[in-house]
Amino acid sequence: MTPLQVTVLVLAISVVVGCAAVVRGIIRRNMHLWLPSQLRQWAQGHWSGRRNPASPLHVFICIADHFEPNWGGAGDLESDARVEAWIKEYPSSLGSFRDSDGRPPQHTFFYPIDEYVPRHVEAIAGLCRQGFGEVEIHLHHDRDTAENLERTLQKFVRVFSDEHGMLSRWPDGRPAYGFVHGNWALDNSRPDGRWCGVTNEISVLERTGCYADFTLPSAPDATQTRTINSIYYASGREACCKSHDRGIASRVGETATKGLLLIQGPLRLWWPRLFGRPRVENGCVQQGQAPSMRRLDQWIQAGVRVQGRQDWVFVKLHTHGAKEENRRVLLGEAGVAFHQSLAQRAAREPAFFYHYVTAREMFNLVKAAETGWSGSVIDARNYAISKNGPDNAGKNHGSLQMNRLRPTG
Repeated sequence: MTPLQVTVLVLAISVVVGCAAVVRGIIRRNMHLWLPSQLRQWAQGHWSGRRNPASPLHVFICIADHFEPNWGGAGDLESDARVEAWIKEYPSSLGSFRDSDGRPPQHTFFYPIDEYVPRHVEAIAGLCRQGFGEVEIHLHHDRDTAENLERTLQKFVRVFSDEHGMLSRWPDGRPAYGFVHGNWALDNSRPDGRWCGVTNEISVLERTGCYADFTLPSAPDATQTRTINSIYYASGREACCKSHDRGIASRVGETATKGLLLIQGPLRLWWPRLFGRPRVENGCVQQGQAPSMRRLDQWIQAGVRVQGRQDWVFVKLHTHGAKEENRRVLLGEAGVAFHQSLAQRAAREPAFFYHYVTAREMFNLVKAAETGWSGSVIDARNYAISKNGPDNAGKNHGSLQMNRLRPTG
């Protein structure tokens, strides 16, 4: 072979090896599940990132916290300290901030009912009653059945509603709740069948009063759906797993869509540096992934919205906030700086409006948008379902004190 032929062969082999490495990396990170959808969204101009700066843009920011005080097998003292830190630090760190509606930052605590500790839920409920958020349902389960799941959900919906005065109400008075699935395995979506076990789980959630699921995105986990950056309805199917892989998009003018509403957070590939390595933005806020204005731009560009309502963008973030290192991000310097930057941006850009919302309020805004809502954001926060009344709030739970948690037993 000539030197030129050798050079060409070496280059060809290098390209093949490089492509193979890229493919292996994509599969290892489960990007093959959602990257085709990302490419289609780019091709269709799902969100160009460009807009008329004079056109109003309303950004709804919801933090869906998989709030697990017992994470890592923590004992009473450690788990109590985690809850107490939130009760003490949240008002002092974030209580002075106000969004475009004059409301403080809102936090949605998706509490794991499989690790239920009454004093923890009541303490969090007390923080929420101060105007800082709401409590919803989170669940880890494995090799479960539909019958047991339904009993479990019905039980804890009653407990959260009647004992703690939390959750919300459908117009007919039934309790309503938002849901986040533990281990991302909604509708038995793990390939190995672990951490759920209930096919057609979507239907069980609907029957027990769930108004919307907030689990996704789950990337880089294998439970990630092909549908990304979307608000959509999914219907459960008998003997079928991951029935929410596809669904019917929420859009203006269509208010009778059947199925469970899923409100996804942002998921997209982006390049922090023009010629650098790409990163995956999945809306996670934790140690090493602090909120920032640069990330906010990515969340906005993901374009999660009700189709036909271009001026409303839904930013659903997720975290495991009970962990000390993540709490320090959310309530520490990085979190404070983020809220300061939001206020500064709104002051610089008269057409930029940001709204702190709970999961329930985000659902209500979706339902309002579907009707072509022309009223204010404030009035739409309670459009479809309202907060539970105060009648049952603050029941005595033994050793609990709002200013100090005391371990029992």
